[in-house]
Amino acid sequence: MDLKLFLLSKIRKPLRYSYNRVVLYVIAICCMTFLLLRYTVIIPLDESAFALSVRGIFARAFWQPVSYLFVHGGWSHLIFNMIALLFFGIPVEKALGSKEFTILYFFTGIFAGLFSVALFYTLGLFQISQGMYPVAWLYQLVGASGAIYGILLTYATIFPSSRIFIYGIIPVPAPLLVVIYTFIEFFSQFSSTTNVAHCTHLAGFGFAFLYILIRMGVNPIKIWKDTYKR
Repeated sequence: MDLKLFLLSKIRKPLRYSYNRVVLYVIAICCMTFLLLRYTVIIPLDESAFALSVRGIFARAFWQPVSYLFVHGGWSHLIFNMIALLFFGIPVEKALGSKEFTILYFFTGIFAGLFSVALFYTLGLFQISQGMYPVAWLYQLVGASGAIYGILLTYATIFPSSRIFIYGIIPVPAPLLVVIYTFIEFFSQFSSTTNVAHCTHLAGFGFAFLYILIRMGVNPIKIWKDTYKR
């Protein structure tokens, strides 16, 4: 057997289907983590220990690429992420099965975070070369957004004909929503002055695309073209 075909057969080996409501467990953990970090008095917890950062990686805090996915910066950050995860995550989990969904979720979230940290590190080196303090090395990444953007792209691939109602009024095809968000996040990365990690959102799309292409053998772009071909 050809080596490439052998490797693909191993990579694409299907998992036994089961539906165990992983999305609801993730939401529960995120909510409990938020409450513990924000309102615990008896056992004070340091949020920076669980956020993902260049300093954390160099300090060998190897849990951070996972733990940062459960930490959120505020109520609005938490609520919007959990609503998106509930809306898109449950259909994706039901379609793929809980095991596949869990691997996809953490693969996308972990690598989107590591990509961002690598970007922060590189930016810090540039700042040093310009005689500046490496402020980028102090950036802390929190939230499930990278993984959720990956789930959104997966949702648009599995349900390409689905329409998302923006503000409950404007119907937008799921693939078009992915394209719109891609442009928004790309341009916001260079123009925004907020603390939103747009690069992580884009990386979430990118790693989910690779996962779907390599693991599932499906090209999302081809699916979308075929769906809306006239």
